[in-house]
Amino acid sequence: MKTLKYFILSVLFISASTFAQEQDQPVRKPGHTNTNKFKQLYDEFSTPNMFRTASGAPGPAYYQQQADYKMDLILDDEKATISGFETITYHNNSPDPLNYLWVQLDQNMRALGSQTPLIEGGGVAEAQQAGAFTAAYMTEGFDGGFKIQAVKEVNGTDLPHMINQTMMRVDLPKVLKPGEVFSFTIKWWYNINDYVNLGGRSGYEYFPEDGNRNYIIAQFFPRMAVYSDVEGWQNSQFWGRDEFALPFGNYDVNITVPADHIMEATGELVNRKEIFSKEMMKRYELAKKSYDKPVVIVTQEEAELAEKGHAKGTKTWKFHAENVRDFGFATSRKYIWDMMAVKIGDKDAMAVSLYPKEGNPLWEEWSTYAVASTLKSYSRMTFDYPYPKAVSVHAKQQGMEYPMICFNYGRPDKDGKYTDRIKYGMISVIIHEVGHNYFPMIVNSDERQWTWMDEGLNTFVQYVAEQDFGEWYPAALSAGHDTYPSSRGPAANIVPYMGGDQDFIAPIMTKGLNTYQFGNNAYGKPGTALNILRQSVMGPELFDYAFKEYSNRWMFKHPTPEDFFRTMEDASAFDLDWFWRGWFYTTDYVDMGVKGVKKYYVTSEPNEYAKMMAKRYGMELSELPPLVYMVEEGSAEFNEDMKNGTLLENSTPLNEYVMDNFTEAERKALKEPKYFYSVTFEKPGGLVMPIIVEYTYADGTSKTEKYPAQIWRLNDKEVSKSVASDKEIVKITVDPDLETADVDTSNNSWPREVQQSDFDKFKEDSKD
Repeated sequence: MKTLKYFILSVLFISASTFAQEQDQPVRKPGHTNTNKFKQLYDEFSTPNMFRTASGAPGPAYYQQQADYKMDLILDDEKATISGFETITYHNNSPDPLNYLWVQLDQNMRALGSQTPLIEGGGVAEAQQAGAFTAAYMTEGFDGGFKIQAVKEVNGTDLPHMINQTMMRVDLPKVLKPGEVFSFTIKWWYNINDYVNLGGRSGYEYFPEDGNRNYIIAQFFPRMAVYSDVEGWQNSQFWGRDEFALPFGNYDVNITVPADHIMEATGELVNRKEIFSKEMMKRYELAKKSYDKPVVIVTQEEAELAEKGHAKGTKTWKFHAENVRDFGFATSRKYIWDMMAVKIGDKDAMAVSLYPKEGNPLWEEWSTYAVASTLKSYSRMTFDYPYPKAVSVHAKQQGMEYPMICFNYGRPDKDGKYTDRIKYGMISVIIHEVGHNYFPMIVNSDERQWTWMDEGLNTFVQYVAEQDFGEWYPAALSAGHDTYPSSRGPAANIVPYMGGDQDFIAPIMTKGLNTYQFGNNAYGKPGTALNILRQSVMGPELFDYAFKEYSNRWMFKHPTPEDFFRTMEDASAFDLDWFWRGWFYTTDYVDMGVKGVKKYYVTSEPNEYAKMMAKRYGMELSELPPLVYMVEEGSAEFNEDMKNGTLLENSTPLNEYVMDNFTEAERKALKEPKYFYSVTFEKPGGLVMPIIVEYTYADGTSKTEKYPAQIWRLNDKEVSKSVASDKEIVKITVDPDLETADVDTSNNSWPREVQQSDFDKFKEDSKD
């Protein structure tokens, strides 16, 4: 019985905080719901079903629709118009009968009478481009909307249809049952916008020096909306910001342009031998075997000659693409064209660049290398790139993505000179836009609802790819840069946003149209969150495996945020609900620090706590089980023990004192600490994160410890850790490498470091 009593008392003594709570009975407060930061996301998540499983994988009843397109397009360079006739074949793979189809008319946001300008507040823009000013105040505005000339069945019968802003409902002649297919045609045209002066994701740039236009064309045809198990028809209008939700399909597209134009587009060029000269074909065959440097297909000299000539007549370029969700193209007589092969798995893909002379020398130096490097990095992080090519097209102020082709900015001055900002900006935008081939062109999330699912995930992998680029192409690193200077990804770079005005911050899980600071919300914060999750929470091995699993599960499918969250946990055995809730569902920020440090000594004299507990349980001190007594440095007990000589200040008497209560085997396993500390960490910020702590010792050495985020599960404000060391601790630093996006580092150190004021910094800078 005595042994049992000692055991019980030993357990009770360990739970000091419990006794303290029992002693001081609090005033009874009202009950509350579960607000614990580690509560599971059952309330936020949809119930798993046959379409989407609890593991985050597609379910046995998962389906997705298919839309195939055949298009004949004509680009009129003189009038700057594009006209098309398309046949859409729609496959109803859903279990639902459909009475109508919804088609997206995204160009209608630029139509006269569009409601897009009416939803924007802010009053007069005090500085804007001349073209935008003219369109806003001095003309009726630019009419860039679709002109729908006919909607018919393939037999020529008119189909009833109704246009609601950027959406068109096509009423079916009879119910389209599950498993059935319906084909119909649309004839249309529209005025192409000058995107440099009027804005837009695509359009043309006019070069007055030589009278030519550079066309980057996208969202240019009526496109099927997505019908899915999540919300039926995608019914969110296109207001200009939120991008697109599109089904996969096969495309056959014939594009007629001026005869001297050079073109690239989604898909493979199927009439290359008709389009290419013999010299171009020879160069192309060389490019297919060149893995270390680009081969020029159209030289700058040839491009400059073409831009002066303005040849008469037209050519038709024919492209075929399989299993893509969209189609884009670029065309101009100004283009220089180069390409090289990239080995991806057991296949080759072509890395391609199109650019006018205005892009050189920057583009010929780095564009195609950036494309090739991106395909390698993204394939390593996700899946082997499945398409035959990836094309980077020069555009003055664009960064937009489409399957196999993207439009990217970055232009030297007229003398061909460029700064590091221009160079790194161009390389980064190419990496980002080429990376969009993976998210969302293949892992096909709904951009209209969840902008972060493509932009945020892509920004995260972009950071990885940028660092790879700096490693693989060190010649790209300018003086002063040991690594690629990524603007998004490092935790410290998101601090100004997360620590900013809460009135102008929205959770990541907000529709993109409704967010403040769109770039930070959709790109920077989710990208940084995933980088922190990879480097500081899960570790690269667990994270990379789970991320690759998500990418492979949902390639060529339509994932939701829950599918991503669930898969990352399912494939890693890492409960991350606390992470998703904090980073994605709230605007909480990270702020952790060292609140206080207490130093303890072992004493052979029973301390006040032991006396209190003996009295509480009606025992004499002599009846207590063998206990180790500790007193805080500077306390009254400490001073008394110092006077009486009962402190055990070195390892020999300490071990003699402790070892009496252990077996021989246990004694051999014991360490010999000389210093004991109680470190209290505080968390003024709402976001729970692991506590990464660097302990620095008197001999100049240091040790880093990571306490998992779950340390905050029972107290969201502060926690204490006991630390035993054989060396004296002289400094404690939370988040020493700035890994967690801590918005206030003034409380991160013990002893507290004096923060230099802005005025003092100004005085120091002035001396220089």
